[in-house]
Amino acid sequence: MQAIYNYASLVTALGSAILGLLVYLRNRKKDLNKRYLFMSLTISLWSFSLFRWGTVVDPRIVLSWAKALHIGATFIPITYFHFIVELLGLKKEKKRTLLMGYLISLIIASTAPTNLLIKGVEDRFYFKLWPVPGKIYPIFLLLFFVFVFYSFYLTFKAYKKADGFYKAQLRYILLGLIVGFGGGATNYFLFYNIRVIPVGNFFVFFYVILYAYAILKYRLMDITVAITRTGIFVAVYTLILGLPFALASWLKPWLIDYFGPNWWIAPLILMAALATVGPFIYIYLEQKAEAKLLKEQRRYQEILKQASVGMTRIRSLRKLLDLITHIVTKTVHISYAAIYLHNRETDEYVLQVSRDKGRVPIQKLSSDNPLIAWLAADREPLIYEEVKRQMQDSNDVKYKQLEENMRLLTASVIIPSFLEDRFMGFFVLADKISGQIYTPEDLNVFQVLASQAALAIENAQFYEEAKEMQEQIAQAEKMATIGTMADGLSHQINNRFYALSLIAGDTIDTIKMTDTANCTGEVKEMINQINHALERIQANVMQGGEVVRGILKYTRRGDTAFEALTLDQIIDGTLEMVQYKVKLSEIDIIRDYPKDGPKLKGNLTQLEEVFFNFIDNAYDAIVERRDFLKEEGFRGRITVSAQPKDSVLEITIEDNGIGVKEEDMKKMFTPFFTTKVSSRRGTGLGLYVIKRILTDNHKGKIIVESAYKLGTRFIVELPIA
Repeated sequence: MQAIYNYASLVTALGSAILGLLVYLRNRKKDLNKRYLFMSLTISLWSFSLFRWGTVVDPRIVLSWAKALHIGATFIPITYFHFIVELLGLKKEKKRTLLMGYLISLIIASTAPTNLLIKGVEDRFYFKLWPVPGKIYPIFLLLFFVFVFYSFYLTFKAYKKADGFYKAQLRYILLGLIVGFGGGATNYFLFYNIRVIPVGNFFVFFYVILYAYAILKYRLMDITVAITRTGIFVAVYTLILGLPFALASWLKPWLIDYFGPNWWIAPLILMAALATVGPFIYIYLEQKAEAKLLKEQRRYQEILKQASVGMTRIRSLRKLLDLITHIVTKTVHISYAAIYLHNRETDEYVLQVSRDKGRVPIQKLSSDNPLIAWLAADREPLIYEEVKRQMQDSNDVKYKQLEENMRLLTASVIIPSFLEDRFMGFFVLADKISGQIYTPEDLNVFQVLASQAALAIENAQFYEEAKEMQEQIAQAEKMATIGTMADGLSHQINNRFYALSLIAGDTIDTIKMTDTANCTGEVKEMINQINHALERIQANVMQGGEVVRGILKYTRRGDTAFEALTLDQIIDGTLEMVQYKVKLSEIDIIRDYPKDGPKLKGNLTQLEEVFFNFIDNAYDAIVERRDFLKEEGFRGRITVSAQPKDSVLEITIEDNGIGVKEEDMKKMFTPFFTTKVSSRRGTGLGLYVIKRILTDNHKGKIIVESAYKLGTRFIVELPIA
């Protein structure tokens, strides 16, 4: 028994010192790590002195080590209390208690060289030369238990109010306190001749490990699982080591009679056999115990896995997102959940769905937000308590920014969702209603769910975009049909206008030829008003005819023959038509080219269609910038400039609109792609048609340059006539 006791003391001494240094070196500036180091060193001093006390044989040296171990034991409760005060953030409130505790501990420790604390050593129970308490030993015990129980009271009080990771951390602290000090307290029975073996001394190092784990580890294991695993491990390996030891101790005479001088082979064979089957027994018992303990957790994890498989069959994006949040909140019992997805048009991560009517979540986060940048780069779940502790442990401003964003999102965990290398969005999960922490197994399941959700979201978005594209194609076909009908429609409309004009003209002539001399003043006034109204009808009929002729001119394909054209001809014809769609009074159109410049070779109707699209798109971009940026004094501007370049005329059409985002530049000339966000949302065919007219029909070139929030420039090259 003495040998095992000595071995346990040496392990505790070395382990405590090493762990204390490791925790301190992890963050030298943090006060909690310093307090842990001091506590570990006092435990190490006590344990090493205990080891030396048990290994020497000279009674005088044994007494010296017995006194030395009580110096360490005197400072254990106060350094532990200091550690707890630092952990709970009560340093200022308990300052006087700390000073008094250190002073009393120092006074008691100063008496150790005398016989007041330990007056001698004598054989007690299984141990030789056990320390005999002196006169002030009860004061030492009182100090020990007062600070231990006070520490327990403060920790338990904080535990009742805590939640999330902090609550889980305090569970480890309470467990360590019970195991460590409960085990260490078994040493004191023999001091008063109570025949209790101090077996609890073997568990002192266990609480030092627990505290290091609670300080350093950000993702704590469920405390019930930790206790179960530890208990099974201790039970199995106590059996493996204890049975051979018991066989050798209790049955030694029988083994000698039966095996002779080689009696020791039997315990050795038994130990080898148990050591072989021991790991299998441990794994089997651990799996059985965890299956029972984590039954509820495994249940909802399995539901989430099954849900992730079936999500890809849902085509409606809204239904898909609602389903995900419903499953997560109901199966895991989470107080709040939300999903944010990337919006390509605004380059923001926008709230799509949230599940908790009592909260008002943030609606969107920009792509340059530190939280978004972190998730995109790290690709791992982000846990609020981890971020909060990292912020406390370091002065890095990025952790402060992450903590602030997660607090505003009311997020305990954020799970990023990726489709290959594309960051689709993220899930926000609040605390579990049960108050339990998110285990590593939970996070793994959520990551699988997020990956499957990314694919399902992509499929749903593709389906909705395809549906929208079909609608745009149908609309484009309608517009094309109207174009082919333009001749017939214009003829019918002009006939109606002509009839109205004749009726109005005839009525005006009739009024003019009618003698109104004998009419009353009221009748004359009425006739004048009718005459004025008929004149207005005639004027509007004339304007309507001009509009019809303009539409007819635009929709006709025109003569396919090419001719020499001035740039002014094209611009004038374009403005004549575009004025019916664009409010030209709201913008400035600048012609920055020489009037006597070279003519270009082209088809007038087709080139008017090209410049119509340029001006129409520029106007939409200008309106979007005006409404989105709200810049004081902003006014839209479209500049058309030209200069000869070898055998071509280089024409530049530049606007100061909202511009195009970098990721959209490569899709500018793709059919049915549009960046318009106003109510006049385009079909996405304009630039595609422009490019075909310029490159295929006119053998020219077109280049686009754009800067988001600054403007867009189109550079067109057309052959000189």
